[in-house]
Amino acid sequence: MSVGEEAPPSAAVRARPLVVSAVRQETVDAVTVTFEVPDDIANDFKYFPGQFVTVKVPSDQTGHVSRCYSLCSSPHIDDYSLEIGVKRTDGGYASNWICDNIEPGMEVMMLPPSGNFTPKSLDADLLLFAGGSGITPILSIIKSALIAGGGEVALFYANRDKVSAMYRDQLCLIADGFPERFALVEWFENDCGLPNSEVLDDMISRHAGSEIFTCGPAPFMDLVETCASNSDVSRQAIHREVFQSLAGDPFDGATVRRLAADEGTAMATVYLDGECIKVSWPRSAPLLDVLLSKGYNAPYSCREGACSACVCKLIEGDVDMVENHVLIEDDVTDGERLACQAIPLTDSVIVSFDDL
Repeated sequence: MSVGEEAPPSAAVRARPLVVSAVRQETVDAVTVTFEVPDDIANDFKYFPGQFVTVKVPSDQTGHVSRCYSLCSSPHIDDYSLEIGVKRTDGGYASNWICDNIEPGMEVMMLPPSGNFTPKSLDADLLLFAGGSGITPILSIIKSALIAGGGEVALFYANRDKVSAMYRDQLCLIADGFPERFALVEWFENDCGLPNSEVLDDMISRHAGSEIFTCGPAPFMDLVETCASNSDVSRQAIHREVFQSLAGDPFDGATVRRLAADEGTAMATVYLDGECIKVSWPRSAPLLDVLLSKGYNAPYSCREGACSACVCKLIEGDVDMVENHVLIEDDVTDGERLACQAIPLTDSVIVSFDDL
């Protein structure tokens, strides 16, 4: 396909209908939804612990809305199934619809798992901080590290109260089953107030050298990051999960924009799924659009610079990012770029999706 032709509806090709096999009530305001993955698309839905999926939720007003939900299942335990944890949020249409309406037998359109909130090694010592429904990807990491890894795992889990704590019973069972490798610290606001720097500093000092992962309300994650930085934990060892509501529609194939070479082109060398790809890159087009227009299965979800699903590593050359709502300064300094927002600044650019 030449530059300037209409792109194929790649998003429609990547999205798949998955059947709901089970719905489990976790708390009054939260459910776990299990999806079966057919054998013929199992490879498309392979995932790493801590990743998320983008779900198409029906809407009477807009036809549908798109939302990202972290996987609480583990690829090392839950073969041929995916599980997401969904907690009601005030005014949140999608979460309320799922909690009220979803049931076994339903088909739900979903994009394949993506995201980089995942340990590079399951053998590393891990220090995890979860607040509320932020436990969802953390639970996936815990189960995976304990089953498939060899390091020690510690979790600080903050909730409003015991009744609202998702997966509390499961975590207690894990603690009983791995007493030498898993340490669970629970914090309940109705008893102790909001988590403070003193308790987080103590947790970090007792688990010095661990990789830190945090997911939950923004003020909670801010406090974790501040305490970790004050304890001289390197920025590379601190990982934070960030989601924003999606304004666009990642399920609309028409969102693959028309590519025009009127402003000239650069040459992109892209390492993707073990393949070395060389493509002409129009200077006004995001790299993701170029790859999708050529039929390559590049990862993405929001396409708005808000979810990190399309993150890649800049190896040579330079790019500009039109929008960036998720990568912090240290990530950019380390070479991370969002392919959905990357515009070439140099005549030749080399990036890798495989080396992060």
